[in-house]
Amino acid sequence: MKVRLENLTKRWGSIYAVHDINLAVDDGEFVAFLGPSGCGKTTTLLLIAGIYKPTTGRILFDERVMNQVPPKNRNVGMVFQSYALYPHMTVYENLVFPMKLKRVSTTEMKERAQRVADMLGIAHLLERRPGQLSGGQQQRVALGRALTKQPDLLLFDEPLSNLDARLRLSMRAEIKRLQIEMGITAIYVTHDQVEAMTMADRIAVMKDGMLQAYCSPDELYERPPTLFIAGFVGNPPMNFIEVEVVQRDGIYHAQRPGFDLPLLPERGAQAAGRGRVILGIRPEDVAIADEGIAGEVYVVEPLGRDDLIDVRIGDTHVHVLADPTLNLRLGDPVTLRFNPKKIQLFDPETERSLLWT
Repeated sequence: MKVRLENLTKRWGSIYAVHDINLAVDDGEFVAFLGPSGCGKTTTLLLIAGIYKPTTGRILFDERVMNQVPPKNRNVGMVFQSYALYPHMTVYENLVFPMKLKRVSTTEMKERAQRVADMLGIAHLLERRPGQLSGGQQQRVALGRALTKQPDLLLFDEPLSNLDARLRLSMRAEIKRLQIEMGITAIYVTHDQVEAMTMADRIAVMKDGMLQAYCSPDELYERPPTLFIAGFVGNPPMNFIEVEVVQRDGIYHAQRPGFDLPLLPERGAQAAGRGRVILGIRPEDVAIADEGIAGEVYVVEPLGRDDLIDVRIGDTHVHVLADPTLNLRLGDPVTLRFNPKKIQLFDPETERSLLWT
């Protein structure tokens, strides 16, 4: 099923929870709504589900306007952060409950429940109650209950937030596998950029109720259109350095006290003569090298496979991912090489990229 939001707005009094959202989700696509708490992503999801009604704008399922259609008639499956299982019912009773509301035959209910339980690896738990299950098992039951409806659209509201790191990893893979196998359109709300980047075909980044970007994970990572997205997406976060771009002897330079970095012509030309700009580069795109910009090790944070090195250059700091076998220590002199193809430049006033917008 295709979903389209047109100028979607939700307002309580003078407060905008969602403001003028326009996006389309293709049939069978997995889309993530990503952003910090309070950005409007869950509100948008509840508008799509029909739990909230829009103040203005339209919600369309396969070109049918759904604004006045009640939730029960939208054929939407929802999976919540809190699982929302009925504690007095067994796993089997939880799985078949949505089908009872739709008056599915007993035989069909049993077949669907067994098929979904086998698919999710919970067939041996059908006689247990939610209180007898682990968090991961409860989450699988909640997902199974949504799937037994045979929905046209699956909606997820931060479903993995209550799980530990290992379970989150396995459930991410499980949800994505099931979504692809069943071909169901899915919208997934999360504040975790790792979940969004690893699961989604496209990501809608939201801030203050407004859509900041809507594109593939690769494009979001490699070509962030705003300073907010550049800092929000990626771990460790992107480095930001306030510089001025000038041209000397036909070469563009990003400079500040103690810092002078040559830029590729196509990048430097976009920022030259603007005065103060923000240079951004990810820690993995900076390397300890024999030539480059001189600095001093300020902090070393062991991460296992890599060390995150905080290097002081003049009055600014740059984070670098380095090989632990370098055995860097506080105060060591180092030289940094910046990958010129990975440098981003932003306008400090508008916070828009100077390269991609």
